[in-house]
Amino acid sequence: MLIYGVNPVLEALRSGRVTEVYICSHRKRPALREILDLCERGSIRVTWVERSFFSGFPKGHQFIAASVQRPPPLQIEDLFQITRQRGEPAFYLVIDSVQDPRNLGAILRTADATGVHGVVLPKRRVAHGPTVEKASAGAIYHLPLVVVSNIKHALNAFRQEGVFLYAAEAGSETLCWEVDLAGPFALVVGSESEGIKRTVRDMVDSIISLPMRGRVNSLNVSVATGVILYEALRQRLIRRGSFP
Repeated sequence: MLIYGVNPVLEALRSGRVTEVYICSHRKRPALREILDLCERGSIRVTWVERSFFSGFPKGHQFIAASVQRPPPLQIEDLFQITRQRGEPAFYLVIDSVQDPRNLGAILRTADATGVHGVVLPKRRVAHGPTVEKASAGAIYHLPLVVVSNIKHALNAFRQEGVFLYAAEAGSETLCWEVDLAGPFALVVGSESEGIKRTVRDMVDSIISLPMRGRVNSLNVSVATGVILYEALRQRLIRRGSFP
C-alpha cells in the first residue's frame, strides 16, 4: 500500500514497515534528511521521482510517498496482554462505523496521544486507505489495532475480562467526568451521521455525553472522542498521583 506525507512516512519508517520511499527530486525540506537517514539505516530503497509521479495523489502529499506492509493482524486477546504488560487498568477504544477518513485518522491520532491500549475496528463500514494514515499523522503505525467481523463479539470479550463499557452519544444526562474513566473501560463511538448502532448501544453499561451550551446540538465525532479520551487520561493521572 502507498502512503504519503512527511509525518506518515516518518512514522512508518520508525515502525519498520516501509519497503520503498519515493521522493520528488525537487523537494527541499529539513525533514528529508531524517527520512534519508532512516532509509539508510534500514537499508530501504529510495527512488527519486519527478513531480508528475504525484499527479494522482490527493492534496497534502508533500511530494513524498512510501510503500508499506500492513502489520500482522491482532486478536482481542492480544489487547489484554498489552494491558497486562503496561500494568494499567484497561483503556480501549471501539470505533463503530466511522466512515470519514479524516475523522478516523484524527481519532487514531488522539488515541495514540492519550495512551489507549488498543483500538477495535469493524471489518466493514469504516474508513480506510492513505487518507486515514495521513490524518493520523502516522499514529496508526504505533496503535494496536484489532479488526473484527462483529463488534458485539469484541464487547462480550471485554465484559468477560471485567472491562466496563461506555458509549459516547449526544443527549445523555450522564457526563463523561461524572463516571469512572480511571478504571478498566472501553469507549464505543459511532458514525458521523447515525451514531452507534442500536444493537451495540444495547450492550453497553452506560451512555455518556458532553454538555452543549451553543446552538449546535452535537460535536464532530473526532472532537467528542478526543475530549472524552483526554478526560480519561486526566482521571488516570490523578489516580496515579502524577497529575500536574
